[in-house]
Amino acid sequence: MTKQKTLSGGTFRKFIIALIVLVVIGLGGTLIFYYLRYFGPNVTGKEEYLYIHTGENFDDVYKTIRDKGIVKDTTTFSWTAHNMKYVGRVKPGKYRLHEGMSNRKLIRMLQLGEQEQVELSFHVFRTKEQFAAFVSKKLEADSLTLLHYLDSAKFVQEYGFTTDNAFVMIMPDTYQLYWNISPEKFFKRMYSHYENFWTPERKQQATTMGFSQAQVSILASIVDAEAVYDDEMPTIAGLYLNRLHKGMKLESDPTVIFAVHDFNIHRVLNKQLKVNSPYNTYLHTGLPPGPVMMPSVNAVKAVLNYQKNNYLYMVAKEDFSNRHNFATNVAEHNINANKFRKALDEHNIKK
Repeated sequence: MTKQKTLSGGTFRKFIIALIVLVVIGLGGTLIFYYLRYFGPNVTGKEEYLYIHTGENFDDVYKTIRDKGIVKDTTTFSWTAHNMKYVGRVKPGKYRLHEGMSNRKLIRMLQLGEQEQVELSFHVFRTKEQFAAFVSKKLEADSLTLLHYLDSAKFVQEYGFTTDNAFVMIMPDTYQLYWNISPEKFFKRMYSHYENFWTPERKQQATTMGFSQAQVSILASIVDAEAVYDDEMPTIAGLYLNRLHKGMKLESDPTVIFAVHDFNIHRVLNKQLKVNSPYNTYLHTGLPPGPVMMPSVNAVKAVLNYQKNNYLYMVAKEDFSNRHNFATNVAEHNINANKFRKALDEHNIKK
């Protein structure tokens, strides 16, 4: 009788121990299951960034992640996203991915909108169309949308510009921006930088010249288009100011080139000088209504700090050094111009 009780008690203890072992194994398996889903590596190295466009929902994000092979296991990603309540908290942006990221780390980054900023760095562009195309490759906004804002009289008027001169508020520099910045905020940022450049001292310089800030930039665009070397810019600026003060036409070739929108021209011909455009300074006195290119910061500074000289004429040097011969009178200018025309003919440059 005693022996039977002992056996029965031993069996019961073994049962309890076995049960505990099974529970521990079960808990361990569950913990491993959840750990792998939350904390286990899942992001592949196939893509450097995840782009989430404005207005996209979780289904769109999931499709992108699945189609681009961003994670190894889309099922655990989706399960984790639902458990972390990310599905209703999608934020657009450009997110940097790291190989081996866990579902939890990836979703936490997306939830908080911890996107990486884009470095937008540029010098000058000939046209606003070229600029818009460049920006659209760096940011979410497309080029047509960006151009729509620059061509919107109502929008640019808020910043004191017209559709002709609004391009001057874009100043070459390096900007740190979020990829999904709206066009409105983008141009607000550009204008803020423009305003920072125009210190009280520079505004006073423009006023002393009898120019608005926009007019300074318009003249700077012509100077920039003429000068290959920055050290010639103050001289060229002084020359054009002399012509303006005397009521002479600027007669600047870059304005004609802009008017015909053919930037491959090397030799401006008589027929092009007759093109009827407000930008053709061979036909119209004074400054054109807008810039003929995006002026560099150095060009704007050169106009504000122009060289006081007596020059009224200039022409490219005949040695094709991209520098200019300057003159104070027509006779001297004609000599210089003939030298250049002769050099063009000798090199068979017809247009």
